[in-house]
Amino acid sequence: MKIAFFSTKSYDCEYFNAVNKEYHHEIKYFTSYLNADTANLSQGYDAVCAFVNDTLDKATIDILAENNVKLIALRAAGFNNVDIAHAAEKNITVMRVPDYSPYAVAEHTLALILTLNRKTHKAYNRVREGNFSLDRLEGFDLHGKTVGVIGTGKIGKVFANMMQSLGTYVVAYDKYPSDELKQNGITYLTLDELLATSDIVSLHCPLTPETYQIINKNTLAQMKTGAMLINTSRGTLINSEDVLDSLRNKKLGYLGIDVYSQEENLFFEDLSEMVLEDETISLLMTFPNVLVTSHQAFFTKEALTKIAVKTLQNVTDFGKGAESPNEVKPDVYKSK
Repeated sequence: MKIAFFSTKSYDCEYFNAVNKEYHHEIKYFTSYLNADTANLSQGYDAVCAFVNDTLDKATIDILAENNVKLIALRAAGFNNVDIAHAAEKNITVMRVPDYSPYAVAEHTLALILTLNRKTHKAYNRVREGNFSLDRLEGFDLHGKTVGVIGTGKIGKVFANMMQSLGTYVVAYDKYPSDELKQNGITYLTLDELLATSDIVSLHCPLTPETYQIINKNTLAQMKTGAMLINTSRGTLINSEDVLDSLRNKKLGYLGIDVYSQEENLFFEDLSEMVLEDETISLLMTFPNVLVTSHQAFFTKEALTKIAVKTLQNVTDFGKGAESPNEVKPDVYKSK
């Protein structure tokens, strides 16, 4: 099949070209984000391949339909950036990569926690400048702390087990509790109970209308003073302005984010020679107890390979008319 590949980076070309030697699809790479302004680039293609910051709203999908695109192949697990119902109305199938490496994201989450706690990023910069002082580098023992996991799907489950192995007491919140985690001694609580008892809260839930801004001024007020909040899931699980206020008021003790509500205007780009126009993230990065990474939690060799394999397999299955569990159907998700 002919695939128009959007939001292309060098690593996308590297991994997809290597895997495509087996699948033999015809791929054209575009660096542009996919949206209503760029959707006409899909003319002559059977499918488009999109990533998390592409905008597949009604306007974009209408153009794709006019160009006879039949498949939206997401090279990501999340699909909140796609109007699934409208795609179905236009007879465009949407497929995703539901899992690629839960270990990659879970391990990055742990890296954020350890870095914020032990301040290794600050120590690294100090030592390079000849400063071997330990002042203001004090951390705390993770052992014995309570870690609250919101969302115990594949990533949340790996993360919960990982934290339990470090000697923390893990509690969880999910509408559909995991029997496996229960058997491992992990306790499920209500969201209010989890927030009130956790020293560290980590978000691992999908973005849905129900979870949109699940962290806001009300839920932040329920958290323990000085607690750590980590988000490696979706940016708009958090109300950024409310988090900023909580940091200012010293209610929230630490913030580690790999995703951001307005990241489509920032992440994956080199803006080092530009003035950031986003005041919220600019302010967040001035706090010494805030750590921001640019949506890199998935970014491992193993994950990139699996993403390429599963994406191209999805395209192949669609081309053959084969049923796939990776198809996203309208009854799974309704756009806000």
